[in-house]
Amino acid sequence: MNINLGADSSEQAKEMIEKWAAAADQSFWGFLGAEIKTLRDGYTEVYLDIKPHHMNLIGILHGGVYATLIDSAMGMVAMAARPENAAVTTNLNLNYVSPIKEGRLIVSAEIVHQSRKMISTQAYAKNEQGELCAFGSGTFRILGD
Repeated sequence: MNINLGADSSEQAKEMIEKWAAAADQSFWGFLGAEIKTLRDGYTEVYLDIKPHHMNLIGILHGGVYATLIDSAMGMVAMAARPENAAVTTNLNLNYVSPIKEGRLIVSAEIVHQSRKMISTQAYAKNEQGELCAFGSGTFRILGD
């Protein structure tokens, strides 16, 4: 996992990400090459520099890459909210708005609601110019307790 945290990420967030990094290198996340830019209370940003292997057959970013980044960003913000437990996706909704062919995709995710066992999130995937490419929402179940 590549780590490139901004100054607004706490020391606790940096420690959490280093722990995730050990597990992520050999995972799908590591294969994609995405990076975490920011992780702070209730919010995260990840980004991906688009490469040829991220494209679909018509030359635009594959929908599965959007889905992975949006789901992963929302999952990270849910896991950061409950670091003592695991969080798993129970619902993922995506809307594809505009294609991207090159450059950097930036995904921001935030918590919109949480209860004892569930966390609801939303995320926005934008290009470097800030134009919306896709957005989604997700619900995560907190395991344990």
